Amino acid sequence: MTAPEDAIRARRRLTNKLTAAHEAARLRPFLDPGVKVIVGHGGLIAGADAVIAAFEAQFRDPEFVAYVRTPDTVELDRAGLRAAESGRWVGSWRTAEMSGTYLAAWRKATGQWLIESELFVTLDG
Repeated sequence: MTAPEDAIRARRRLTNKLTAAHEAARLRPFLDPGVKVIVGHGGLIAGADAVIAAFEAQFRDPEFVAYVRTPDTVELDRAGLRAAESGRWVGSWRTAEMSGTYLAAWRKATGQWLIESELFVTLDG
């Protein structure tokens, strides 16, 4: 059986690959339907549909390359049903780059880890 921390790190690697491949629709199974994302400039995106739409819009930008999130820590609650992932993120465009820190809240639902919320703070770029 895969340890929860390893499962979350594996799911994060998959979201990075899907983002680099510009495959917004394939990100949906990683998101809680009510997901909330605070983006690097402080704006809020609420709901899986809105998050997917935001990725689709980003992917239409011919200069956009990818977002990569690199976890430093994954901590679980005592019940093993929620987790906090924290680390660094980098957004790349052909001529620019932005980066900072992030925190993601995951919850286990029907045997899968789903992103419940994410907070991104832009520190550079």
